[in-house]
Amino acid sequence: MKLPPLDDPSRYRRLYVFDFGEWTAVGYTADEIAMLLESERFRDGRVFQIYNAWPDGRMELRGVSNTRFQLESGMLFYRSTADEAAEDFEALMRAAQMEAPPCRAFVHLATLGEGEGARNVTVLGYPAEYDDEMGDWLTRVGYMGGDWVEGGSSCITTYQDSQRTVHRRVQLAARDQASRSREEVYASIRKAVQR
Repeated sequence: MKLPPLDDPSRYRRLYVFDFGEWTAVGYTADEIAMLLESERFRDGRVFQIYNAWPDGRMELRGVSNTRFQLESGMLFYRSTADEAAEDFEALMRAAQMEAPPCRAFVHLATLGEGEGARNVTVLGYPAEYDDEMGDWLTRVGYMGGDWVEGGSSCITTYQDSQRTVHRRVQLAARDQASRSREEVYASIRKAVQR
């Protein structure tokens, strides 16, 4: 796989390379990669995340499974009382206002189950490919929710399949590297450098 020369390689860190087979393109967001993989024509392309980049043009790439772009991941922040869970929800909203998350996400304030066994939870859900970035973001904003925390794609699946009451829900928008529309992505397929 041959990568094109980049003017400022460090700005491509955490973006993606898509190997189309006959050519390679650099600089896609995770959402744009998901758009490509949804296509019958490109679903077998190989995906790499630019994990690190140096001024001399060298890049450290990490292969990413195509199925990863179809998964949702997240974290469940459990509290013993509804008031504590509501405080966690509000703290997460304040953190998102101070610094937007690295990707689109949803936040729910919910109760799982009923009666004495019910559990109070603040849920943060996002595309699975952003696990590392979301962890970094939560650390940066100093979020300390939950008496105990469960994370990963399986906990989000379990949450969505469970009996729950959602008291509040919010959609969070990504901070930067806004993804282009499907039309823009497909119109620039042959460009070696996407950004």
